[in-house]
Amino acid sequence: MDDVSINHDLIDSSDHGNGDDYLCFKEDDTDESHCMYVMNVILSGTARLNVLLPTATILCFAIFAPLLTNDGICTDFSRWLMGFFIALSAASCIIFTFTDSFKTATGRLYYGVATFRGIWTFNGGRKRPCVPSDYRLRWADLFHASVSLVAFLTFAGSHNDVVGCYYPAMPKRITNNLPLVVGFVVSIFFVLFPSKRRGIGYPFLLTRDALYTRC
Repeated sequence: MDDVSINHDLIDSSDHGNGDDYLCFKEDDTDESHCMYVMNVILSGTARLNVLLPTATILCFAIFAPLLTNDGICTDFSRWLMGFFIALSAASCIIFTFTDSFKTATGRLYYGVATFRGIWTFNGGRKRPCVPSDYRLRWADLFHASVSLVAFLTFAGSHNDVVGCYYPAMPKRITNNLPLVVGFVVSIFFVLFPSKRRGIGYPFLLTRDALYTRC
């Protein structure tokens, strides 16, 4: 009788031990999956910085700035021309941030600009998505446009030719370090708060990413 009770106690203790181990394993697995999800979010946002940042506008500005400013030796006309080019480039940063796209039932891709009523396509607004409310302009779009504009204006204002044209007495320490600091902060913002727009330049091989699906 005593042997039977001892065996029962051993079986019960082994069962409880296995259950505890199983629960611990499940908890660790949940924490690990959560950590992997966070890492995937960070890495996927970092991989898309070339799309979220005004890369094309900055590249275009870096090409034409020496030509318009005569390598930093400006006249009154070249100053006005350079100011107009900076304003035009800044406007393109905002417009590109508001661009979006959708596919019709036949699989054809259409680009447009997000508005408060929906998306206005470049073919005169004749084509519309199935759910136009998903493409309306939101406060997050204004945030991304503002951050993109700050990034471009910082780079443009710190360009050597622009500095020599408008404010040659600016210390080199500011013009060299300010774009790095602002670029780092802006990159963190875009990684933590990525845009869900699939506008011009978006890699459509990644459209199934959960971070960029419509809510």
